[in-house]
Amino acid sequence: MNQRIRHCGIVERVEDGCVHVRIVQTSACAACKVASYCNAAESKEKIIDVFCNSVAEYSVGQQVVVSTSGQVAAKALLWAFGVPFVLLMTVLVLVLLLTGNEGWAALSALVALIPYYIILWLFRDKMREQLAFQIEA
Repeated sequence: MNQRIRHCGIVERVEDGCVHVRIVQTSACAACKVASYCNAAESKEKIIDVFCNSVAEYSVGQQVVVSTSGQVAAKALLWAFGVPFVLLMTVLVLVLLLTGNEGWAALSALVALIPYYIILWLFRDKMREQLAFQIEA
């Protein structure tokens, strides 16, 4: 997981302490010659916020390369998908075992995600520091 994840992009706007970079995220098969005939090929435009002290070096329309480590990507996947899945399944099984009611178990599992996402939102600034992109020179 020491590999770097890189995306070429264009600076969309520059604000105080933040550079907004537009990237085109493509699936592995989007570059394929027959991708237009295949439903699996897709690409999406995304805006990446890169927080840095040297925003004066960048201007709108400039091409840049944004990158992050594989470890950061794994951590983001864990917080976005792994923890909620484990929480959902744990509450589902516990409530099902305690009540025997599948409807209450499903509803309880979904409701249990609300505090989790509220906690993520409250700690968003701290997570932004840990899950950050950089602009490569």
